[in-house]
Amino acid sequence: MTMDVKASVQQQFGNAAEKYAVSAVHAQGADLTRMVALAALNGSEIVLDAGCGAGHTALAFAPHCAQVVAYDLTETMLAQVERLASERGLNNVETRQGDVEALPFEDASFDLVVTRYSAHHWPNPAAALREFRRVVKPGGRVLVSDIVAPEMPVDDTFLQTIELLRDISHVRDHSVSQWLRMFADSGFTAEVAFTWRLPLKFEPWVDRIGTPAPYVEILRRVMTDAPMEARAHFEIQPDFTFTLDGALLMAAPV
Repeated sequence: MTMDVKASVQQQFGNAAEKYAVSAVHAQGADLTRMVALAALNGSEIVLDAGCGAGHTALAFAPHCAQVVAYDLTETMLAQVERLASERGLNNVETRQGDVEALPFEDASFDLVVTRYSAHHWPNPAAALREFRRVVKPGGRVLVSDIVAPEMPVDDTFLQTIELLRDISHVRDHSVSQWLRMFADSGFTAEVAFTWRLPLKFEPWVDRIGTPAPYVEILRRVMTDAPMEARAHFEIQPDFTFTLDGALLMAAPV
């Protein structure tokens, strides 16, 4: 059965929600710590976590603000958010199901909009940014943290290839220059606040999303036969451990 991208996302992550709830990559990270620090919350803010997944980002912000709305396309992911919030005694986290490209919130509803490791699944990220611009309050901010594509075409092509082979719902890892342009076009001033390199072990990477065995073998072959430039940039190891680039962008409405 052929599905559109958003239906594919719901299927892929609906099946993988529990694994993402315990994923160290998503539950931890220097970028997550930096996001909370950059927000400099005073405890009165209302925060939107757009494309929240299992809720690790929402839960990191919840102790520092009045309310977090954890918003995601996939119902089983929101169930994980509710479970984790309950386990941690956080009663200021509200879950809402829906599409980041069509937010069901009033204009100027949030002091802060955050999103982490989600935007590479959005078919139209510019539409999402326009929605963020609409719902963020004057003087508010937007924080986007995600894997970013290299600017060099050969490395970019390699990255998009392995991402799609691993997860059919992948749309695109955007480059920093592409993000800055999309922010500007959507009515924001934006800057890169933090960058990092993310090492990934191959087996947990494919297991987390349930990559079919034939695709796993193709991934190993693609990594084995990768051009020298890509092997160097992604630091591909004999056991297929590799490293990706991440960037945290901070934006304010113009």
